[in-house]
Amino acid sequence: MRSTLENSELVYFTELRTCKSTGSKSLHAAVELMPGQILSTFRARKVLSHPNYLTVQISNDRHIMLDPERLQYINHSCDPNTFFDTSKQVVRILRQIEIGEELTFFYPSTEWDMAQGFDCLCGSNNCLKKIQGAAHVSANILTQYQLSSYIQDKVRSLAISC
Repeated sequence: MRSTLENSELVYFTELRTCKSTGSKSLHAAVELMPGQILSTFRARKVLSHPNYLTVQISNDRHIMLDPERLQYINHSCDPNTFFDTSKQVVRILRQIEIGEELTFFYPSTEWDMAQGFDCLCGSNNCLKKIQGAAHVSANILTQYQLSSYIQDKVRSLAISC
């Protein structure tokens, strides 16, 4: 498989599923995906000055609605298998993903202070239990994750000011 999928191929290499009991949606791999592979490029469908539950933060006051829209169904996990690189505007695969596996990312890797925090139910050994954004996660824990350049800069600026 090539290292980059075309956006039109995203539909063929992923499957959108809806939970019958909750109605929530999630994106799953329809093919095996390998570490380092780029799942998709993305861009801003719309730019907002404040976050909502569907945006990805790219600066203090820029929160983007994703295009392709299908990417908004990559849900949170404290043990993510994808990373939203907001500088290069790509979604990168972090570890091997099997067919049928849900695609996930670590929300605090792009979000400083989320509009809607939530109780995490990912079940991973390193689950943070409450997800509210990077501002609410210790620097020691954040170092264990790939972080967007915006979040890296925020963490660095706080360390310098202390």
